[in-house]
Amino acid sequence: MYTKEPFYGYDKKERDSVIKAGYKQTELGVIPEDWDIKAIGQICRLINGRGFKPFEWKNDGLPIIRIQNLNGSDEFNYYDGIYDKKIEVENGQLLFAWSGSRGTSFGPHVWRGSLGLLNYHTWKMVVKENEVDAEFFLHALKQQTKFIEDNAHGASALVHTQKWEMEGFEVALPSTKPEQTAIAKALSDTDALIQSLSQLIAKKRQIKQGAMQSLLNPYDAMGALKAGWEVKKLGDVLKIGHGRSQYQVISLNGQYPILASGGEIGRATSFLYDKPSVLIGRKGTIDVPQYMDKPFWTIDTLFYSEILKPNNAKYIFYQFCLIDWYSYNEASGVPSLSAKTIENIDIVMSPSNEQTQIAKILTDMDTEITALETKLSKYQKIKQGMMQNLLTGRIRLITPSLQAGNKTS
Repeated sequence: MYTKEPFYGYDKKERDSVIKAGYKQTELGVIPEDWDIKAIGQICRLINGRGFKPFEWKNDGLPIIRIQNLNGSDEFNYYDGIYDKKIEVENGQLLFAWSGSRGTSFGPHVWRGSLGLLNYHTWKMVVKENEVDAEFFLHALKQQTKFIEDNAHGASALVHTQKWEMEGFEVALPSTKPEQTAIAKALSDTDALIQSLSQLIAKKRQIKQGAMQSLLNPYDAMGALKAGWEVKKLGDVLKIGHGRSQYQVISLNGQYPILASGGEIGRATSFLYDKPSVLIGRKGTIDVPQYMDKPFWTIDTLFYSEILKPNNAKYIFYQFCLIDWYSYNEASGVPSLSAKTIENIDIVMSPSNEQTQIAKILTDMDTEITALETKLSKYQKIKQGMMQNLLTGRIRLITPSLQAGNKTS
């Protein structure tokens, strides 16, 4: 049994305050009086996978389910020999990766695939359905994963836990199946909405990528250069400017963003450049172009550009997104570019009036994707709040008075 800081989210002030009627203080925090606390070993059986050796990997047979496959990889090794049936994994099976990276591979997963064989480092969790609703248990595990990680062994990024430890971790359970099921459905419905929105965003990004490659393709169906398109050096359409140290302008109340390769890192009291510009890393991350149409400051590892008339800055930004920047890397260690190298890159430019039209089409697509991403972030925050409230009983979907006679065995 683990009794460190409760992972269910009540802070110390809440725990020390007067507990309202119908609730009780437990090692997991404040929960409803009619809820139970049970160890994971009481409500499910953990079955470890098999350590398949490289010489056993085949091109045919049953797929070996490894941690990378739980994270979306569709590259499988196969096994066609004799095995213990207990390591079979069917579609919908709850699994728990007991060794992996924090926040990604470590923790609960639901297998979404054909019949396979479980590899080592992952448990098949056989839920005792008379003890807990399987869907509720999945959400409870997701809520508890951070706590398990904090009590696991290993380095800061890669951690593992042992079977006896996992069996001792506890979860708070509504004492009736109807309440468990109601909570699980609410959370699963929200998950489905988030997944659907994530898939839509991925589809929109693919459509936009295809549109960008099509609209910026300088050749017609016969392979000839389109009318009005010209091969130029980047130096013919822009001049590269160098970022500077931000320390003399940084301020908590600064009006202008200070940009680095990863985006904004602070605010400045003055700006370095105030016209539409395309930016690219000088050192480190050199393959993520940025676009700014408001005054900004940049640090010295980021180049900005002065766009020469009559060229469209946003159009050039999309051209930058199609360049293989690492092919122009000038260092064997930390990737780097020089202004001269950038300005000598060949680029095929459309006429200026077409540049504006192409930039508008792609910008509109970006605007739609950004709106969807904002909505996704909102739903993800709502989901976190729902988990916090529903899995602690702060909010009850079924009141205790309606649950009489529905106790689980």
